[in-house]
Amino acid sequence: MTDQATSHRLDLLVFSDDANVRQEVLTGVGRRPAKGLPLVHWTECATAEGVRLALKDRAAEGRAPFDVLVLDAEAKGLGGMGLAHELLVELDQRPPVVLLTARPQDAWLSAWAKAQAVVPRPLDPLALQEAVAAALSARRGAVVAAG
Repeated sequence: MTDQATSHRLDLLVFSDDANVRQEVLTGVGRRPAKGLPLVHWTECATAEGVRLALKDRAAEGRAPFDVLVLDAEAKGLGGMGLAHELLVELDQRPPVVLLTARPQDAWLSAWAKAQAVVPRPLDPLALQEAVAAALSARRGAVVAAG
């Protein structure tokens, strides 16, 4: 086990109005999204407002932002794509986003939301792991570029 894998945990948020989708993401990503990465701690949100509150609570507590947001583009009301775009506009630095879409053909819509990765349904565990790892890499690149 590497020092990186044991030094801290990854704080990920999953948003879907469907508890089955949230569970599918947690199970699909597993304890680690890739070999050598830290263990994952999940925050689950069933509403867009729950996501907003989770982000505000972390900031109010002085905690680092989530490492990745996994957002269901098919959620009723304000879906993951709309929420991702809203957070992009409203936050100084939005965490990387993985969007869950209905079909592979919907991936082009994620450009508007500036998602780092897209996973179509049916959700494939390997695709989920790779998407989260890619989003984490995008975050590390942004941190290195800013530092």
